[in-house]
Amino acid sequence: MLRTFVIKSLLVNGLVLLCFKNTLAQATSTELSTKFQNLTDQTIWQQVATLPLAFPAHHPQGMVKIGSYFYMSSVEVLDRAAGKGTGHLFKFDDKGKLLADLRLGEGAMYHPGGIDFDGKYIWVPVAEYRPNSHSIVYKVDPETLKSTEVFRVDDHVGGLVHDTDSHTLHGISWGSRTFYAWPLESDGKIGGMKSPRVPGTPNPSYYIDYQDCHYVGQHLMLCGGLKNYKNGRSTFGLGGLELINLTDLRPVHQVPLALWSPTGRPMTQNPFWLESTETGLRAYFVPDDNQGTLFIYETKVE
Repeated sequence: MLRTFVIKSLLVNGLVLLCFKNTLAQATSTELSTKFQNLTDQTIWQQVATLPLAFPAHHPQGMVKIGSYFYMSSVEVLDRAAGKGTGHLFKFDDKGKLLADLRLGEGAMYHPGGIDFDGKYIWVPVAEYRPNSHSIVYKVDPETLKSTEVFRVDDHVGGLVHDTDSHTLHGISWGSRTFYAWPLESDGKIGGMKSPRVPGTPNPSYYIDYQDCHYVGQHLMLCGGLKNYKNGRSTFGLGGLELINLTDLRPVHQVPLALWSPTGRPMTQNPFWLESTETGLRAYFVPDDNQGTLFIYETKVE
């Protein structure tokens, strides 16, 4: 009887804890998207820290923060013309120390893109380094760093977002010109290991190309990116953040970000992560290649 009572108590307490965590995560996501929609082009961002990464970052692509750890995808180009390179998923701590380096990809598919964490897995696309090519979609356990190939796509997938409310995986193409959507089964697969051919939907927004995106609840994804604009012989790089409704794939709120690294690159050149704080929002950026730096900014917002 005592054993049965203990087991039932553990199951009930575990279920309550799981429900509490899910409710807390949903509340945090809702808070984040609400605060984001209060940002404008006049919002003042204050740099609060810079963290040099103590390892070669190569060409960073996407980033998520889980607890005090960061996971960042990156492409190491060996010979782009020959289709040679190495895809990385780095794990590093809040001091910039590299803790793990997971290699991902196959043959000419060595270019990881923007990544997303759904509470259980990190979703990582790895594509050929060219548009209209091919990709492998992986899910990675952040605890063990075990990777599982889920399916393949006959296009360059440059970023992934898992809508956990509709159980749908969303992808963006090269330059984020096309949106894709794949319904997920309960085991996280999509009709086996080979992706069904799905038609893409054109992206109606043009002022930035998305580099990294994250699911923030309520069928919304938050994307960061940039676009280079020419003015005669000079080029101006503008970065920005956009909140997109995944039900109709249209932007809900768009904010240009007038922040640049010392190299002149927009902060949203590559990976980003945004989180809610007691007084507003905190943003993390890694805009530069090779000897990268994690830039941390905060802003006050209701």
